[in-house]
Amino acid sequence: MSEPAPVVQMRGISIAFPGVKALDGVDFRMFAGEVHSLMGENGAGKSTLIKALTGVYEVDTGSIVLDGRPLSVNGPAQAQEAGISTVYQEVNLLSNLTVAENILLGREPRKRGVIDWKAMRARASDLLSGLNLDIDPASLLGEHSLAVQQLVAIARAIDVQAKVLILDEPTSSLDADEVAELFRVIRGLKQRGVAILFVSHFLEQVYEISDRLTVLRNGRFVGEYLTDEILRIELVHKMIGKEVAVLEGLDHKTHASASASASAGDGDGESKPLIQAIGLGSRGSIAPFDLDVYEGEVVGLAGLLGSGRTELARLLSGVDHADSGELSIDGVAARLRTPRAALRKRITYSSENRRSEGIVEDLTVRDNIVLALQADRGWFRRIPKKRQDELAASYIQALNIRPPDPDALIRNLSGGNQQKVLLARWLAVAPRLLILDEPTRGIDVGAKAEIQKLVAELADNGMSVIFISAELEEVLRLSHRIAVMRDREKIADIANDDVSVGQVMTLIASGAEE
Repeated sequence: MSEPAPVVQMRGISIAFPGVKALDGVDFRMFAGEVHSLMGENGAGKSTLIKALTGVYEVDTGSIVLDGRPLSVNGPAQAQEAGISTVYQEVNLLSNLTVAENILLGREPRKRGVIDWKAMRARASDLLSGLNLDIDPASLLGEHSLAVQQLVAIARAIDVQAKVLILDEPTSSLDADEVAELFRVIRGLKQRGVAILFVSHFLEQVYEISDRLTVLRNGRFVGEYLTDEILRIELVHKMIGKEVAVLEGLDHKTHASASASASAGDGDGESKPLIQAIGLGSRGSIAPFDLDVYEGEVVGLAGLLGSGRTELARLLSGVDHADSGELSIDGVAARLRTPRAALRKRITYSSENRRSEGIVEDLTVRDNIVLALQADRGWFRRIPKKRQDELAASYIQALNIRPPDPDALIRNLSGGNQQKVLLARWLAVAPRLLILDEPTRGIDVGAKAEIQKLVAELADNGMSVIFISAELEEVLRLSHRIAVMRDREKIADIANDDVSVGQVMTLIASGAEE
């Protein structure tokens, strides 16, 4: 029996930006009545491919065919007219308007030149009923939960007779019941013949709802697979770019040190953790987890993009608020409602978003280094200029920051040197726990090695570190203990003693601790 013709056929798609080739000869196709998941780690090219399909980006080479005809659109509006609708992670509807107004915005039925409100509500009601959704079309959208707002966005998308529906991270902020309701709607759309592109980092959800998978890596096509014919561990290995046999044979570079074994107790009895989280969690962000961190210990967080690594770090550092569980520091209950409260406890967090949440581009290297220390002292107790110069000079030398000029604007430094300045900022406040979220992403090999060496030295000198990296080899090289994350849940906690990358990847894929 021959395979039906695809609704969407993309062949040899290449898109280049200055200094980077975002897509390199990528093939992709979608079939009517199927849910197709686009898989890949950060920077794989998923967003670029979607923007090529929806006309946001013009392709350099390659072709796009929709329903057997060449597709040429200039932006999402034209793509929607052609039958391709997108519902983004951040719902871009108007919360101050009614559900009906949002569904039919720009397409309102009119009578004698004015909006026919009765007809609009009736049309919206029919659309919602067709999805088996019990939502009052006359109610304000802002009165509803994010899950309901996403369902309204889907109703709006299919009102234009969508042949292709793109759902970009639709479950990122939903609880289990809300995800189940969304999946019910998706299955109904499948039965109506809509081709659905589902983008998610949650492996469980991908395997529950998807019929077909396409994997991208570093802007290139890896393969297309039927979901029920590829094992989860095989999928994970294809996403990160190493074969199963290679991963199973790749050992880490270090082993758990004496500081980690102290967590099991010393000769004087069981030692207390510096920080202890029990059932700490945040609804819609990360499931409740337990975690102990001891003095002089590097705890690595391992997991795929979207696994909950950053969410865990933000809870421990006061950036986000927990709504369940307990946190204690030195055995004393603590409530860290703000990063400044965490800073008072000498807990610091270096965000993965170096540019938007880290460096202040218009300030000098010196200003960026002393920023946290000045905030801790208060803005009315200015750090003397002489002391600022001493701090900047000492950290520029200790971390080998280049150029060694405290007056240089940080925006003019390389990514690796910007990261070193951020490390200097947090080290200046003498933290007891340093949380590093992707500190070596996007920097050169030399700078990466220097930062890894620094982390090891800090732990040897008694500082506790939580280290997050998408590179498992790096996590294993530096960590005394590893917390394994999947689908925003901590699924395992293992000592880094003769653990291989392959074993950790097996945990991530299976979700069951060996």
